This record gives sequence, C-alpha cells and structure tokens, in this order.
Amino acid sequence: MSRSILITGGTTGLGYNAALNLARAFPSHKIIIASRTNTNNAAESINWTTKQSNVVYMHLDLSSLSQVRAFASEWSSQSHPPIEFLLLNAGVQLAGPLQFTKDGYEKTFAINHMNQALLFSLLTPYLADNARITITGSGTHDPAQPWPVPPAKYTTAEELAHPSSSAGVTDAAQCYSNSKLASLMWSYALERRLAPLRDSGRKNWTVASFCPGMMPGTNLARDLNPVVRWVFKNIMPRLIPVLRIVVGSKNIHTADVSGAALARIATAEEFRGVSGGYFEGGGEVKSSEASYDEEKQEELWTWTVKSVAESPEEIARFRLRSLDA
Repeated sequence: MSRSILITGGTTGLGYNAALNLARAFPSHKIIIASRTNTNNAAESINWTTKQSNVVYMHLDLSSLSQVRAFASEWSSQSHPPIEFLLLNAGVQLAGPLQFTKDGYEKTFAINHMNQALLFSLLTPYLADNARITITGSGTHDPAQPWPVPPAKYTTAEELAHPSSSAGVTDAAQCYSNSKLASLMWSYALERRLAPLRDSGRKNWTVASFCPGMMPGTNLARDLNPVVRWVFKNIMPRLIPVLRIVVGSKNIHTADVSGAALARIATAEEFRGVSGGYFEGGGEVKSSEASYDEEKQEELWTWTVKSVAESPEEIARFRLRSLDA
C-alpha cells in the first residue's frame, strides 16, 4: 500500500459511511479510522463488507491534547504510508451546562477545533506531497440558515475556549455552532498558508470544508436528552422529505448519502486542485459572512498556535516552517 487515508471519527454515522466509500474507491490504500472507541468493530465491518483488508482502527481521544500527541507519536513509530487524504471529521454536539476538558477548555471547541488543529500540525511530516485535508463543518455556523440551534457568535478564540455568561454563552448548545464557525475560519487561514507552498512547488496540499447537513439517525445527538436522542435516531430518519419542508433546507440526508458526498469532496479528481472552499452536497457554496473575516481568522490561528503548541518544534509545524525549503 503506497498511500494512507486517515479519517477521525470514522466508526459511526457520517464517518463510517465515508470510510466505507473510501475503502471501496481505494482498495490499494491503507485506511485508518481514528476514534475514541471502535464502535461496532467498524474497521472489521468495512473489511467484511468490501471483502478487503485495508481498513484498520487506531485509538484517538480528541478530548485530550496529551492523547492527540500520543496518537501522533504512535503514528510516527509505525510504518504507515504517506497520508494522501486526511479527513478531520470527528465532532461532538453537547447540551445542558457547559463542559470542559481535562485541559480546561470548553469541550466542544476543544474537540471540534483545537485538538484536530493540533493533530493536523503533528501529522504534517507524514502527509504526501499531494495531500488533501477535508474538515467536516456544519451549516449551523451560518445564522442565515434555518437550523434550530443558537446562532454562531465569534468574539475571540479565548472566549470560545473559556466561555463566559457576560458574552451570552451559558450552555453547551451555543458552543456547537461557535466551534463549527471556528473550524471553518481556521480552514480559510490554513489555505492562506498552503497557497505559497503550492506556488513554490514545495507541496501540493489543498484544504476544503464540507457541510453534511442534518443527518437524522446518527450518533451526533448522543449527548442530548434521552427523548430527543430516541426521536432523532428512530423517528426523524423516516421523515426526511417532511423535515426538508418544515426546516426549509434541502441539506437533510441520511448518513450514507452524506458519507458518500464527504468521500467524494475529499478525494475526487475534480476537486483535487480546488482549495479553500466550503462545500454542501456536491458543490462549492458560500459560507456565512462572518466566516470571511480575515482579521478574526488570523486571531483564531494565532491563539490556537499559542495555546496548543508546547514546544518550538510544534510551533514550527503549526506554521509549516518545518517543511524543507
């Protein structure tokens, strides 16, 4: 196997279906599903379904910076082929009181943005020269869209990491849309740093963000109250045509449909040279007005490096200065 594909959060729902599509499309690639738990023996299930053996599971706890570093260290110690496709797909949506990681950061922001940004930076030495990075986003980042969640409000990265009631953030529901806006802004800031690498011929790396839409039946609602969780998982998947009318959006799909779309955006030749875009369904669309604020994008990038990198080597990797000139 000459290349790897790494997907975070690939054991259930969107990630599982994306990994299944990737396994079918790239039988000669080594596909690594990285997640906190190997739910339903996902890798074995995909291998059984495809009658192949190219999918493996690796433990990755994205709620902990030290665990992200442990994963990167384990990766470096193994003989994985260069990563051609990196799908930063894992995400969490919480409800109720604010929750914080052991590192002291708001949990949604840490998992959906901070710790996956660290993962990307630590894995840069292992990316293939033509690597494509795809970040799973959400339309909830855009207040103009009709999703039934509190609208995203970006003040500063520090405020998202340590929310305060003075900024109007008092429960975890607000933090999800905030975190998705942050991850999208980070992708735009990353693109500004990748463009010179492509222009100079050093690396042909590209980045994209993808919104899978609402996906009834997945485990994204696993941390919501039991009644909502049961309805979301068992009733709503049968009502997708009705939901599209009620919610006012066509971007509501089953996980297998969105998983196939994610795999396509991440790997299809037609998108390989397209970088810095935001995608829904099968094509590129505009993101929210707030997401294009370059000053806030750079504030987020600077804060992330300052808060997450713990050594000169990690800072260099974040800033892509560790790459050969």
